Amino acid sequence: MIATAPTDILRFALARIDEGVGTAIVTLAGIEGSSPRAIGAQMAVSADGRHLGSFSGGCIETAVIAEAIDTLAGGRARLVRFGAGSPYIDIRLPCGGGIDLLFNPLAGRDAIAGLLSRHARRELAALHFSMGGVRSGLPTGQAATGWQGDDFTVGYKPTLRLIALGQGEELTAVVRLAAAYGAGITAMSPDLHTLASLAAEGFDTAELGVRTRLPALDSDPWTAILFLFHDRDWEEYLLPHALNAPAFYVGAIGSQRTQRLRLGSLEAAGVSAHLRDRLRTAVGLIPATRDPATLALSALAQIVEDYQLIEHGRWPQPAAHFETVGNRRGPGASR
Repeated sequence: MIATAPTDILRFALARIDEGVGTAIVTLAGIEGSSPRAIGAQMAVSADGRHLGSFSGGCIETAVIAEAIDTLAGGRARLVRFGAGSPYIDIRLPCGGGIDLLFNPLAGRDAIAGLLSRHARRELAALHFSMGGVRSGLPTGQAATGWQGDDFTVGYKPTLRLIALGQGEELTAVVRLAAAYGAGITAMSPDLHTLASLAAEGFDTAELGVRTRLPALDSDPWTAILFLFHDRDWEEYLLPHALNAPAFYVGAIGSQRTQRLRLGSLEAAGVSAHLRDRLRTAVGLIPATRDPATLALSALAQIVEDYQLIEHGRWPQPAAHFETVGNRRGPGASR
């Protein structure tokens, strides 16, 4: 992965607890001015000085570690200002802002272990931090992360999952880049050579044997589905069913002409306007890409942008039902 994920910090903390080493979670609970990290960013610091995570890229981490160790020695949570308005006059942020950090010694493993178990099942989960301790639970309301009364709640959504369908270098480039970002990957292709190469690199793969049957889509509201075919014949049956699956993003590459033909085919097949509107026909943030690496970067950036909207309080709801696709029934449709 490119960088530490929020749950990596919790796993680090749990491992230290299991070693019998006192550990604190430090949470960014307030920002005055600007900050290189968002509200809810965290560090884990153990009593022996080991740590994971950061708030400033090196400006105040030494002071944070010292404060966390001192908090562990005292055994009580504390809220400390760093930067502008801080009592530590020798610690300043280059951006000129101030941040409030909440230091919570961990009394046991149950809260974090429970959250990680829920996260592994791809369920929404949260930790509630207060002066009285740390407990696990569910995000409440639209604000998944932030102050809720005396609690500072941090929401942890399931990891981005990408189902990529295609063949050749476009599929390979998207899969490799998404994996480097930290997404869970499933690659689907009729190209056995491409699948064998990806499987040899450790990726989950599934063969598209025929154009009229889609392998089971293990998707949920935190899944993106991306079609990378240049041959639209593979989409006639597969794309309507992908649009019918729970996912926050469904996209298919192609020129404006291809997209018009694609939408016309979906309408002719009886796909409802509601489902057709789900399709991202302008895939990627870089227009008119001409090579696999740039296409992968462009498409993944757009997918991550949409995924981040979930992080900022727009929590998706699992689909309650699926529609009938044309005169065929989509997966999960009523019989």
